[in-house]
Amino acid sequence: MQVGLKLATEAFPPNEVVRQTVRAEEAGFDFVELSDHYHPWLDVQGHSAFTWSVLGAMAARTERIGLATGVTCPMIRYHPAVIAQAAATVQILSDNRFTLGVGSGERLNEHVVGQGWPAVHVRHQMLTEALEIIKLLWQGGYQTYEGKHLQLEDARVFDLPDQLPVIAVASGGHNASTLAAEHGDGLFATEPRADLVEAYRDAGGKGPRYAEVPMAWAADEDTAARTALETSRWAVTGWKVMSELPNPVNFDAASATVTLEDVKQQFSCGPDADKHLAQVQPYVDAGFDHIVLQNAGPDPDGFIDACASGLIERVRALTPSS
Repeated sequence: MQVGLKLATEAFPPNEVVRQTVRAEEAGFDFVELSDHYHPWLDVQGHSAFTWSVLGAMAARTERIGLATGVTCPMIRYHPAVIAQAAATVQILSDNRFTLGVGSGERLNEHVVGQGWPAVHVRHQMLTEALEIIKLLWQGGYQTYEGKHLQLEDARVFDLPDQLPVIAVASGGHNASTLAAEHGDGLFATEPRADLVEAYRDAGGKGPRYAEVPMAWAADEDTAARTALETSRWAVTGWKVMSELPNPVNFDAASATVTLEDVKQQFSCGPDADKHLAQVQPYVDAGFDHIVLQNAGPDPDGFIDACASGLIERVRALTPSS
């Protein structure tokens, strides 16, 4: 079992994300995971730095901790040739500590380049082609690719690491889990669903299985929940909404009726380590072995201190309860 910390580029300015990465390494986390957004979910979050610049600074400021994207969409806002080059560079700068988390994206971030927003089955086709292009370029030499949606013309990534990054593919259903097994090296999810892991394994997947666990740490439960309601209520809307809305103002409207009790049902809130541990257990039971703690509370340093004081080790020691 490995334990990671989710760092949201939407929630903090880039230098603060780097500082928290250093603190996470000192606290004993195994890895940190960084979102890759163009817009924040809500305007109140107020940030959205360029993830690949931040990753370079994170690599330079740390020595041991793993780095991961959670997750990058490698085929609309970016071309996969660019992600192949970027991921290879971060892997070199971090001395082989990087995991490339990828997914089929959200309209929130991808519509900005004016290429439209395809249906999910088309995005899965595009993601498959993108992963084929990335792996082709990582073989070395000049490469060309002619796909239904994506093309590559006579391209080469010159700086390749001696150990290629693991590619973890995000899944919200059976088809995406199969795609992760067939075209990736690991699985990534945000729900404690055993069916996602089972579909991944049934399709031959044997790699790491990442899952984000929603928490909100503060000195008392209500303070934690109120902060999560203000900045993270979008998470209650569910993936079908989260993938389809174009701008923060739409998420503000879609989540306007979310209540404090709704937040408390989805996030473990407050300072109680036992409550946060209970929040993690269903993910372990579902078969995930890389647990990502995602704090939506108002005090990131307090949360990291609480993790260093025992929560990390208690999460790492969890085993399936059935």
